[in-house]
Amino acid sequence: MANTVSLRTLEKGQKAVISAITAEGEMGRRIRDMGLVPGVEVQVVGRAPLEDPVALRLMGFTLTLRNKEADFIAVSG
Repeated sequence: MANTVSLRTLEKGQKAVISAITAEGEMGRRIRDMGLVPGVEVQVVGRAPLEDPVALRLMGFTLTLRNKEADFIAVSG
């Protein structure tokens, strides 16, 4: 996974490093406030039965994120 992809495309168990946040305005601020900033490693630890939301593990805590928000987070392996 050398290319940059959306966080939404990661499978359970995959790890990646956030490379960019493309959301602007209030959503971009909220995503960054949750600790999702470039350089942070994230791991997908689970998904709800309908694939939304996604549970992420980063910096020692678990965070759930809607796919709509995950689309604005670019990651690389």
